[in-house]
Amino acid sequence: MTSVAAYEHLEAHWRRLSHIGDAISALHWDQSVMMPPGGAAARADQIATLSVLRHDVMVDPKIEDLLSEAEAGLVGDSWQIANLAEMRRLWAHATAVPGSLVEAMSKAGSHCETMWRDARPNSDFALVLPALRDVLTLTRDIAQAKAEVLNCSEYDALLDTYEPGGQSDRIDGVFSDYAEFLPDFLDDVLCRQDLASAPISPSGPFPVEQQRALCRLMSESVGFDFNAGRLDESLHPFSTGVPEDSRITTRYDDDDYTFALMGVLHETGHAMYERGRPSAWRNQPVGDARGMTMHESQSLIVEMQACRSRAFYDWAAPVQRNAFGGFGAAWDVDNLHRRAIQVERGFIRVDADEVTYPAHIILRYRLERAMLSGDLLLSDLPGAWNDELKSLLNITPPDDRRGCLQDIHWYDGAWGYFPTYTLGAMTAAQFFETATAQDPDILAGLGRGDFAPLMNWLRENVHSQASSKSTDAIIEQATGRPLDDAAFKRHLRARYLP
Repeated sequence: MTSVAAYEHLEAHWRRLSHIGDAISALHWDQSVMMPPGGAAARADQIATLSVLRHDVMVDPKIEDLLSEAEAGLVGDSWQIANLAEMRRLWAHATAVPGSLVEAMSKAGSHCETMWRDARPNSDFALVLPALRDVLTLTRDIAQAKAEVLNCSEYDALLDTYEPGGQSDRIDGVFSDYAEFLPDFLDDVLCRQDLASAPISPSGPFPVEQQRALCRLMSESVGFDFNAGRLDESLHPFSTGVPEDSRITTRYDDDDYTFALMGVLHETGHAMYERGRPSAWRNQPVGDARGMTMHESQSLIVEMQACRSRAFYDWAAPVQRNAFGGFGAAWDVDNLHRRAIQVERGFIRVDADEVTYPAHIILRYRLERAMLSGDLLLSDLPGAWNDELKSLLNITPPDDRRGCLQDIHWYDGAWGYFPTYTLGAMTAAQFFETATAQDPDILAGLGRGDFAPLMNWLRENVHSQASSKSTDAIIEQATGRPLDDAAFKRHLRARYLP
């Protein structure tokens, strides 16, 4: 078989893999949004069956020969070469893990997630602990198997699943630097806030139907196409689906509409990245998003960089006021903007401001590494969580619901994921700084509710690149330098200590 023929067989193979993955995503969406509680066991079996099927397709013995034949002589364009490299990376991940372990992990994750949904509202960590032990045991087995194949540490093997090429040594340096920067900066910001009058919170309640309409309008302004997407409710906001069928969720609070609104804007950023990927490479690895650091940068450039900017509130404040028939000083542009960038030491990661948010990620990163290595027993997680938050933000959660039970990630098997949130925030700052310098109409556009200038820049420099290059290469090509935390710190100083 020629190298070209081998490559064509591989493309056909990956189209099938992509479709199976899309079906699994649809089942996960339904599990979180629509499925009745009684369907949990059946859904776990369905997802496990498809996960094993996907794994079996990936580790088909002929794939190794096809990869070798294609690599031996393929003379294609840069995208084909990059596609082949991504196939090799994904194949290495898959073949490192036996199908029996894939099935066991899928079932354990589904079961643990179901237990978490009961444990979280009741702040009952003991209820979910046995299921979480099973997930951690299987996660260690997977990490060890992948580390041997990828020739890296066990944590980096898990990290590579979410951030290809990511290295914990590099993350250690970035996170340590921010942990050192944060205390004095946070004290200065809070002191500055205390010298001014506190922003006024608009009075609720805010009916869910009106919140839903506002969220839809704002999402559409960013560019979300509701002819090819949905907005629903779930316990934990998320974005999934395929470019032609985007699914975003949020959760509503009758007393504060901004929780749902900012959640929708965040998830819309994710969906816009998915929709902006090159259609010519759909269902191929090179056409996929370039890891979760890039994905989080796209949600945070919308939610944090754009939609908490003063320019955005020139347009958004009147729209929000009209949505609820508001009046008075609470609905003034300056007040709503100051409220949107208010900083405080809080317990909940998804509600945290951008100054303290990295502390929540540093906490999780440190704890998950300790749990994986065995340095932290799962039974000691609640206390260790509280101690770490006290060290970073000088606060202690009053219960586990606002502590170690607040996130779904560990309970559904996502270990090695958390660092990408803060790496994404830093990437978003670097992109936004460059984009607004290159195109002054981006900020002007936000002031009139027009996201097209920003989205055009992102499509050209980020979305269209998909996985044709590494994360670092895309960032450097777009901004002229590798990722560092300098732009993020400049952004924070400009916004909070002008």
